[in-house]
Amino acid sequence: MAVEAQSGRWTWRVVVGWSAVALNLLVSGFWAFWGAIENFHEGWWSTSLWDNLGLMLVQYLSPMLVAVLLGLLGLRWPRLGGLVYVIIGGGFGAWFLFGRTGSVSVAGYLLNSLLAGGCGLIGLLFWFGQPRPRRLAYHLTWGLPLAVALVSGAEGAWRVATRYDDGDRGMRTVEGNGVRLTWAPAGPGWPTSGVSLTEAKRICRHLPDDGLGLADEPQDIWRLPTVQEVVQSLTRHGTNAGGEWDEGSHRATFRTWPDKESPLWNPHSQIIYWWTASDADPEHVYRVAYNGYVLVVSKKMSMGSCAFRAVRRVPPNQGEKGQ
Repeated sequence: MAVEAQSGRWTWRVVVGWSAVALNLLVSGFWAFWGAIENFHEGWWSTSLWDNLGLMLVQYLSPMLVAVLLGLLGLRWPRLGGLVYVIIGGGFGAWFLFGRTGSVSVAGYLLNSLLAGGCGLIGLLFWFGQPRPRRLAYHLTWGLPLAVALVSGAEGAWRVATRYDDGDRGMRTVEGNGVRLTWAPAGPGWPTSGVSLTEAKRICRHLPDDGLGLADEPQDIWRLPTVQEVVQSLTRHGTNAGGEWDEGSHRATFRTWPDKESPLWNPHSQIIYWWTASDADPEHVYRVAYNGYVLVVSKKMSMGSCAFRAVRRVPPNQGEKGQ
């Protein structure tokens, strides 16, 4: 009887230990997947390899790395690792109850409860568990998230490495797919930092003919492009992507998925979204990403990765540089 009881107790602790490892892998695996994809979607824009690597580790893969380190800590020192997880869960709960400002939605309550409760649960499982064989648990804890990150980021890494960039940030006339427009040169009409919709419209009105600088009085030469104009003008590898905008379904389709490339986009800018002149309703507007993804957002929204590029009809006999 004593042997059976001891065996049952040992089996229970093994199950609890592997439950801790599995839940920790869910956390680290999710952040490995999300971080790798986002790194090559909105990150990796600098001309410096070291800046890109640093941004990847600090901004996009740090949640995965933290989860991996917590898992290894829980395996090496179960009570210490478990306690750290419980403290993190308590921190989420305390911040939510006492540190936040403003109202919170039902989704916010559920998310915070999941974060706080999940961290606490993983901590308790590490505290009482003893996964066996421990060597396998160690290898899975660091190896599986790394594999997920490598696989998830492979397509993005290849896409970024093969982007077309002719280096020309001047005024461009781009023609194709039923659209012929002149796009503003780098400067006020094509900024490299985030701009609100209101400011974007103001800048367009004050842009002079050459698209450089700002006039004191409205010139009304330039404007924001419509969502249809952006979709139909997007390119991939220097060729029009064949975009079509369906006003009925509010969806964009492409013959080839576009990318953050010349002549429309600056691959070395942090901007990945453009405002458009197309309203979805009185309070919302269409925003287009470089990959053709169209989203309805509030007109009051502001973020560092959203700006614009002003357009105008091609003046006759102007002779701007084309695509």
